[in-house]
Amino acid sequence: METEKAGPIGEDVSHEKLPLEDIVSHLASEVSQQTSPVTLDLNREARCGFPEAVFGEGKSLSVIQEIVHRLLQAEQAVLVTRIDEGQAEGLQETFPQGHYNELARTFRIAVESRQEAVTAGRVAVITAGTTDRHVAEESCETLQWMGIEAPLIQDVGVAGPHRLPERLGEIRGSDAVIVVAGLEGALPSVVGGYVDCPVIGVPSSVGYGTSFGGVTALLAMLNSCSANVTVVNIDAGFKAGYIAGLIATRKHRSDQP
Repeated sequence: METEKAGPIGEDVSHEKLPLEDIVSHLASEVSQQTSPVTLDLNREARCGFPEAVFGEGKSLSVIQEIVHRLLQAEQAVLVTRIDEGQAEGLQETFPQGHYNELARTFRIAVESRQEAVTAGRVAVITAGTTDRHVAEESCETLQWMGIEAPLIQDVGVAGPHRLPERLGEIRGSDAVIVVAGLEGALPSVVGGYVDCPVIGVPSSVGYGTSFGGVTALLAMLNSCSANVTVVNIDAGFKAGYIAGLIATRKHRSDQP
């Protein structure tokens, strides 16, 4: 039986040309790269299905630019979250092919290799009110980075209960649903009673005094009586998008022959 030919490092190992410490260093460089003051996890896509996302808040523009450059060198799709206008301006100047969403505060770059490998999926993103949109947009940008269709359905909160049923045709059939709501946070429970998929509630920090910056909505969603509702942190649009994207991706991967 024929065996596969070893690659360059394999040949060097088999002929004892490389010392052990050089072999370990080479393999480590395939997994992570040190970019002061961060260490990039370049193996995350192989382990977890998607590349490492970059949390931009608190990082200098130069550090973010270096991270993005290294990710693109590794042919990995880029998503930077929680950036300000100055960071966005610098990123757009350096990477004009990128997409900046001002409301979501995200910067995204697709790569051809990722687009070819993407699987089908659909996640509806719903807001209770228009003031929740910035959180919903972060979810949408995350899903698009993951290659998931993400229709946005806005302003269907419980104060106007007739509005949600009118939009159910756009929601049903989704692999998962994300619901962003502030104030009393009731909308995920209502949506959960209409759909046969996971509903991810995102409490937003929108509301008056006793909303406590989203804590009231968080507690309400955690106490939802709809069995298909689960909850992420306050204003955590990225987290909701990522989890919903994993649900959609795994479903469609399992459907493939």
